[in-house]
Amino acid sequence: MIPYTPSPTIHDTLIIGGGPGGLTAAIYLRRFRRNIILVDKGNSRLGWIPVTHNYPGFPDGVHGQELLDKLRDQLKRYEGEVIEGEVTRLVREDGCFVAAYEGGEIRARTVLLATGIADTGMPIEKFLEAVACGAVRLCPVCDGFDVLDQKIAVVTSDTNPVGHALFMRTFSADVTLFERTRTALVDPADRERLSSAGIRYVTSPLQGVTMSERMTPVMHTEDGESWHSDVLYPMLGETARSDLAVALGARAAACMELEVDDHQQTTVEGLYAIGDVAKGLNQISVAAGQAAVAATRIHNVLPHHFRDRPA
Repeated sequence: MIPYTPSPTIHDTLIIGGGPGGLTAAIYLRRFRRNIILVDKGNSRLGWIPVTHNYPGFPDGVHGQELLDKLRDQLKRYEGEVIEGEVTRLVREDGCFVAAYEGGEIRARTVLLATGIADTGMPIEKFLEAVACGAVRLCPVCDGFDVLDQKIAVVTSDTNPVGHALFMRTFSADVTLFERTRTALVDPADRERLSSAGIRYVTSPLQGVTMSERMTPVMHTEDGESWHSDVLYPMLGETARSDLAVALGARAAACMELEVDDHQQTTVEGLYAIGDVAKGLNQISVAAGQAAVAATRIHNVLPHHFRDRPA
């Protein structure tokens, strides 16, 4: 690592991603008086959330974009800012990281990735509008309580075909699981689990989803049937946006989520990952906690930056 000398050209930390994890890490590092730069391309999934009720400190809930705005305002108080852009390449060069983005090159002693995940898609009419009004939801852990006793539709996934439907049975007696492939993902043992839980299982593959006049989901299956529900969880999986780290040799697990140690460092020294891009539970509060852990570790491993005596 390059010996510490305050420099306008070499940052202590480059943070890639301006969601709740990246912004929290930036706040911590600025409070540690570290020279950082945060680059964000503006695709945080938090901005889609109409209201979250399980993030601490907001008893009436908080809109996702409002939470992002509050975190940005908090960062500004410590003279931090968010640079709009996308980092397209990350390499090691002369003992530091070099990132390429639209504005040129950024050099940093350490890098913290908070790049999130990309959801696997399926045909859903008016997808963003449906998410905004709560007709389509992406996180049972986050908002299962918010759909108590509603008609809930869930879609099978490759890695956990019936788990999400069983999870949602906690919140409603009316849960329907839709198959999405002609080769059934649900085996006989899982069918028995669904039956025992009182979950309806539709075997005809789901072809697409439209929205009713009152913006509720209508599932259309291959056999020509249409099924109405109050809310849909299209649990088709996701892929972590970990390409930059993998290209540097970082080890990834299932869904390309990065493996990290107890301090959120990847298998590449000096490269940290937090939030949904890292292996673990995908939650706003988890990302914030990981940000605190990673930022503190980064500060402690960087060369000391002692404050001068006041004049």
